[in-house]
Amino acid sequence: MKTQFEQMMDGLNDVEAFLAGEQEGFKAYVPQEVDVKAIRNRLGMTQAKFSDTFGFSLDAIKHWEGGRRTPEAPARTLLTVIDKNPAAVLTALNPAAFAAAVSSSKSTTIHVSRHRKPQASRGVTRRNGHSAGRKRIAK
Repeated sequence: MKTQFEQMMDGLNDVEAFLAGEQEGFKAYVPQEVDVKAIRNRLGMTQAKFSDTFGFSLDAIKHWEGGRRTPEAPARTLLTVIDKNPAAVLTALNPAAFAAAVSSSKSTTIHVSRHRKPQASRGVTRRNGHSAGRKRIAK
């Protein structure tokens, strides 16, 4: 297996060959491992919010973070882009929401929310004004 330096040098050599007209196109590097939890935590998102925002299934995120499964190459590619430039992905997936978030705020933080339609009750009851499933913190 090549070292990270050797991979970088190979990439630079490919760029030089491409720019010199000696090579057409390029081969994308897709990382073998992606730390989904670290990406999600840097964005300050819960698993559910990350799932809704970027279109992954919640179960997939839980399995990836739990080490029970590894994301396939296309998912690793998308996760890498999310890690490096989440705004690009948000713009591509939902341009209107991204534009509204950017124009309404002068800060560099981007807040994207998705509103879900209320679901019919399926026997879940609310207690003490808190929805079932929310954790209560004891004082």
